[in-house]
Amino acid sequence: MAGKVSLEEFAGLAGSVLQPSGWLEIGQDRIDQFANATNDHQFIHVDPERAKTTPFGCTIAHGYLTLSLLSDLLGDCWPKPEGLVMGLNYGSDKVRYLAPVKVGQRVRAVGKVAELAEKRPGQWLVKTNVTVEIENESTPALIAEILSMFIVDPKEVDPEKKEAS
Repeated sequence: MAGKVSLEEFAGLAGSVLQPSGWLEIGQDRIDQFANATNDHQFIHVDPERAKTTPFGCTIAHGYLTLSLLSDLLGDCWPKPEGLVMGLNYGSDKVRYLAPVKVGQRVRAVGKVAELAEKRPGQWLVKTNVTVEIENESTPALIAEILSMFIVDPKEVDPEKKEAS
């Protein structure tokens, strides 16, 4: 389903399950970079030796790191409407962290379009139910409802509007 779709097809996506994203390995470098970007240097994320003494046995990704990866993970899964100018993060609802992502594990996102509505001409608000799965684990890393705004240029979709401008 990913790829370019007509605006009519895009408008009818509510209830659709998106293709799963590819797997992404969460390495210590990524965790350290996130810690530096957010000033969250709690040992469980950045000190492998000390983290070995915890119930996890190793460092774990920040929950917000996992959440922040949704833009990347879902980027290739979402069908793109004709005339798409940009997609924006609009918010998150009901985010729940269910299992830690240990260093070296791989994650992927699976989404289902819950709601889709044109709020203003060319501005589509989309609510997606997302699960971030951890490879070979039965409990997902997180579940969330995320909101996205897709901005579509009507002139790119309707040739008559293009000629009128």
